[in-house]
Amino acid sequence: MTIDIAGLPPERIVFAPSPLAELGAALHALSEPAHHPGLHNWTTATACSLKPDLADRLQEADFLWRTTRSDILLPGTPGSTLAEDLDRLDQMPQEQFVIAALEISCSADYGRMANPLRDAYERDRARERAAARGPCQAAFVERMLADPATVRAWLRRLFEDCEQAFFADTWQRVRVQLAADARHKADVLRHKGLAEALAAVSPALSLDADRGRIVVDKLATSQTTALLPNDRAGVTFVPTAFGWPHLMVLYTPGWRPVVHYPVASPELPRPQALELVQRRLEAVAHPVRMNLCRSLARGTHTTGELAAAHRITSPEVSRHLAVLKKAGLLATRRRGRYVLHQLDLTAVARLGSDFLESVLR
Repeated sequence: MTIDIAGLPPERIVFAPSPLAELGAALHALSEPAHHPGLHNWTTATACSLKPDLADRLQEADFLWRTTRSDILLPGTPGSTLAEDLDRLDQMPQEQFVIAALEISCSADYGRMANPLRDAYERDRARERAAARGPCQAAFVERMLADPATVRAWLRRLFEDCEQAFFADTWQRVRVQLAADARHKADVLRHKGLAEALAAVSPALSLDADRGRIVVDKLATSQTTALLPNDRAGVTFVPTAFGWPHLMVLYTPGWRPVVHYPVASPELPRPQALELVQRRLEAVAHPVRMNLCRSLARGTHTTGELAAAHRITSPEVSRHLAVLKKAGLLATRRRGRYVLHQLDLTAVARLGSDFLESVLR
C-alpha cells in the first residue's frame, strides 16, 4: 500500500493519540481476543465486567470493529478526549457517515461504495451482504438505511457508555504512554527526517526510492494521497497500546490518510517483511527440504553427510541448502575444511507467528 506525499510540507505529517481510535482498538480486542494473546488478562476481566445490556449492544454493532476497523473510528484530526472525537464525528455529513459505517462489511469495494441512501442497487447489495453475516447485522443495516440520524445518536451513546463502563480507566492508563510515543516520533521526524520516523513507527513502513511515497508492507494492495485540498492535506499517525499485530491504514479516496500503529514494546517481536515470510514458507514446503530440516534440526551436518543420509547427490543438497539459507533458516560455520550447516531453530519456531502477524497486519 502506498501514500503519495510528494511535495507535502513536513508540518502536515502529524503524530497524535486518539481516544476514539483507541476505543475502537479495545473493542476489536474484546471481540477477537485470539488476535491479541498479550491482552488476555485485560480482555477477560473487561468482558466479564460488562453489563448484559452493554454486551448485547456491542455485539449488535461489532461489525464496525471486528474484522477490520471502520473509517469512522480513525479520525484524521484526533481530539484530546473521547467527547471531542465524538463531537467531530457528529460533524461528518450524513451520507459520508453511512457509507463509512457500512462499506467495510457491506461492500466489496473499499473507498468506492455508492451512497446506499440514494442508490437502490447499492442499498440492495448492502442488505444482501449484511444478511449473509447474520440477523444482528441485517437488522442494524436496516435501521441505518431507514433512520441514520437515530443510529448515529445510538452509536454515540454506546461509545459513551463504554467510556463509563471501562474505557475511562483504560484511557487513563495508556494515554501518557501514547502521548509520549507520539512526541518521540514527532521529534525523530523533526531532527532525523521522515525515513527515520517511519522506521521508528514500524519496520513495515518505509519511503520509496524517490522519497515521494510512504510504502506500507501489507497484503492489501492500494494507493492513496495525502495531497488533499485545504486543511485535509497530510498524514496522521495514531499510536495504540491495543493494536499489535495490526497496522491499520485508512486510505479512502478524499480522506486524510491515517496510520494506526502499535507502540513498540520489548516483548513484541519485530514484524517480518511479507516477502521474507513467503520465502520461508516456500522454502520449507518442499518435501526434500523438509527431510533435510529434520536432520539439520538435530545437529550440524556437512553437505556430504546430508547427501549420504538422504541418498541424493551433493549438488542437489547444496541447491536445497541455498534456498534455506536465502530464506534465513540456516546457520553455517566452518570447521577446518568442512562447512557445517544447522537449522536456525529460533527462526523456524517463529515462522507460524510471523505468518499470523503478516496476515493480520
